[in-house]
Parts: sequence; structure tokens; C-alpha cells
Amino acid sequence: MSNRTEDIQRILSSEDDEFRRWLEEHHACESRLSELASKAQVTVEEEVEEKTLKKRKLFLKDQMAARIRSHETQNVA
Repeated sequence: MSNRTEDIQRILSSEDDEFRRWLEEHHACESRLSELASKAQVTVEEEVEEKTLKKRKLFLKDQMAARIRSHETQNVA
């Protein structure tokens, strides 16, 4: 991630409640996925959870990227 993108992400996470919720949920998904990945064996339910979490995490990443692009477009200096 570029410095500009990181700067915009910091701005949005402090000023945009929805963006901040997306970021927090994205981190929660990452954390749970790490837990599941560290297990020697996973149940069928955990496999389903893992797939669901990966899809949700990707959706959130796309939402945040779109918001960052929108911010860049609106705030061109």
C-alpha cells in the first residue's frame, strides 16, 4: 500500500464511521482466519466459516478501496 493510500486510510478511519467499522471488521476477520489456520484440524463448520470469512474480508477490502478511490477523486489538489 502506498504512503498516500495509507494516509487516506488513516484520515477515513478517523473521520468516516462506516469506513472505521469496515476496517475493524476486516481486522476481526483476519484474526479469526489466523486462528483457524493455526489449527491442526478444522471441522466442516469451521471450513464453512473460513470460506465465509474470506468472502466477507474481500468484500470489505473492496468497499474500503472504493471509498479510498472516491476520497482521492474528491480531494485532488
